[in-house]
Parts: sequence; structure tokens; C-alpha cells
Amino acid sequence: MSTQSTVNTWWAVLTVWGVVNVVNILQAAGFISRVITGSRDINRLLGYGIIALGAPAIVAIIFIVREKTGWQHWIGPALFLVFLVFMVCVEYVWSIEFRSPMRYEILIPYLVLFYGSILLMGLPMFRINRGLWLITAVTSVVHLGAMVLALLRGVG
Repeated sequence: MSTQSTVNTWWAVLTVWGVVNVVNILQAAGFISRVITGSRDINRLLGYGIIALGAPAIVAIIFIVREKTGWQHWIGPALFLVFLVFMVCVEYVWSIEFRSPMRYEILIPYLVLFYGSILLMGLPMFRINRGLWLITAVTSVVHLGAMVLALLRGVG
């Protein structure tokens, strides 16, 4: 990012950083809730929080693109928005069960869009601010740890 771009879009880059970390925390809480309750009910409610994060992602994308900061800063939140549309359709509009039994034609794009967007939203911070990136790495590890725990308990 150029100096001028940095000044104009730092808040937008921080917004994307916030979105990815809140997504990680909400999803970790969702996986833990599955372990505790044995159901996806709380996880489904937390999904509304993840959906709400689409609003700050859109605002950040607009400013990042307008300031010509670079594709590496808008591609993650853009992929996140694609995931949100897919998630809303599959989980909330059509209510398709695709985890058990596994429906790979839905599960694979779902996971690729979700985890791809997390990776692409978190990665630019590695170059910009290692301390903030480290926070993202920690929330990602917590998220993935909660997922592994849920999988091991049979509620993943």
C-alpha cells in the first residue's frame, strides 16, 4: 500500500481484520456450543452474527477499491460476501442438510468459500502489522481447535 492509500484505507483494512477475527470467534463459539448442547441451534443463531459482518465487509471493500489499494485487500472480503450469499441460501432459505449425511457438492464449495475467505482476509495483515496478524493467527487456531473438538465429539 502506498502512503496515501495507507492513510485513506487503514480503517478499512482494520475493519476487514476485525471481521475475520469476529468470524473466527463466533465460529469457535458455535463449535463449542455444539459440543456442550449436542445441537446446532446456538451455532445457527451465531450465524446471524456472521451474516451481519457482511455490512462492514461491504463498506471496507468499497473504500479499498476506491483508493486502489490492491486486489489482495479486497479479495478476501469479496469472497466472504460470496460465502454469505451461499450460506444464507443453503442454511436459511432452502434449509439443506449437507453435513450429515455429507453432500459433497454443497460441503466442498461451502468450506472452500468459508475458509478461503478467512485466509484471504487475514493474510494481508501479515505484511502490514505482524502483531495484528498474530491475533488473527491465534483466533484462527482457536476456531480450528474448536472445530476439531466438535468433530471428535461427533457434532462437527
